[in-house]
Amino acid sequence: MLKIDPNNTPIPKLHHLLLGSVAPRPIAFASTIDKDGNPNLSPFSFFNAFGVNPTTLIFSPSRRGRDNTTKHTYDNIKEIPEVVINTVNYNLVQQASLSSTEYPEGVNEFLKSGLTAVASETIRPFRVKESPVQFECKVREVIETGNEGGAGNLVICEILMMHVDENILDLSGNIDPNKIDLVGRLGGDYYCRTSGNSIFTVEKPLQRLGIGIDRLPDKIKFSKYLSGNDLGMLGNIESLPDKKQIKDICNSIDFKTKLEEISQLGNTKKNLHLFAKELLGTGSIFEALCILIGD
Repeated sequence: MLKIDPNNTPIPKLHHLLLGSVAPRPIAFASTIDKDGNPNLSPFSFFNAFGVNPTTLIFSPSRRGRDNTTKHTYDNIKEIPEVVINTVNYNLVQQASLSSTEYPEGVNEFLKSGLTAVASETIRPFRVKESPVQFECKVREVIETGNEGGAGNLVICEILMMHVDENILDLSGNIDPNKIDLVGRLGGDYYCRTSGNSIFTVEKPLQRLGIGIDRLPDKIKFSKYLSGNDLGMLGNIESLPDKKQIKDICNSIDFKTKLEEISQLGNTKKNLHLFAKELLGTGSIFEALCILIGD
């Protein structure tokens, strides 16, 4: 492993390493206003949610590394401690990127990026009409993490009002990840799109106690063909199957023929483990475990 001491690494190099490794990052498309009423709009990927009671969003318009100056968003918030945090989806990612251009103070990025400014209900900064979710926030606190170039300015916000496009909701009233189609920032010019084949599920082990990978038989735990993800799914099973369950699965109409075919091939263990891996990919976790134990 390459060892990197942050204290002995040039800021630009360290910046690229952090952005490439702490990713994907959601984007806070922040709308602010100065004391003269001039709007400003800019995206920031040092951003996330940190609590719901009270609702807490934090983003960081960091100091510029090249000349240690502050950004207009930060300056505006110091004057008017209010901000609309708009979410960025695929449909407006190019316009959001355009708004990050460092235009002179007083230039309206809504106009430059071709986005629609909509009046907020509880605060002075404008919302972005095209954004699927908009958070009207008051700024509770700003924490300056340093005073040198590249230092963060943590803007701690409390949501006063949310606006959610009904078209992104599923039948249960929750946000459908495919419909909202959010984007996230990676390093350099790279983004990711959180929809389609990039979305997958991992069952949370909150409602039951998984046996853990340590309880799996050694022939499974030390398999050359199963990944850490595969073992993680198997370790989330509540209990190991008994002999009857293993026999029933292996002799079932769904698996008996396949297992007989595998037994006639060379390298039976490898093919059994690869077959179990396929089952894990389809969510048939208990069946995969039975086949692995019964080989």
